Amino acid sequence: MRKKTIGLLLNGVIVTFGLLPLLAQAQQPISDTQVAAMVEALRQAAPQTKNPNDGLYSEWQVKPETLKGWTKTCLKRELTPTQFENSPAIARQVVSCITRRELTNQFRATNNNEIASVRGAACWWMTGNYTGCNKGFTAEYVQKVVRFYQQQRSKPATTQS
Repeated sequence: MRKKTIGLLLNGVIVTFGLLPLLAQAQQPISDTQVAAMVEALRQAAPQTKNPNDGLYSEWQVKPETLKGWTKTCLKRELTPTQFENSPAIARQVVSCITRRELTNQFRATNNNEIASVRGAACWWMTGNYTGCNKGFTAEYVQKVVRFYQQQRSKPATTQS
């Protein structure tokens, strides 16, 4: 009986240690470099309406109703659209916070597939859904984000914004 118990314990230890690398890989955090690349890709791909009064704010073209929740989540206080617009550093901080959250969600959902995660996060950014951006304007937007993301990721880390 004692040998059986020791054998089961040893098997459990071996299985546990064998799974640790897989668990570590599955829960790998999103890097600052990935977040910075995605933030910059979203900025570069933001639709330019050429209308200064289009109701969108900052270089990321964010809707005012979206800002309320994002700033409360990321800054623990709400900002007005004007405050967000007038502070590029705060805008980048909030966009980075939300981007980290969404990329993390997508990395989990795609089993750490980086490009699929970028596609899902870009689709969410534009539509509020992770899927359904495979035709028309949203498909073009997602492809732009992916292209800009890949360009950012190919740069040395010191040159990324």
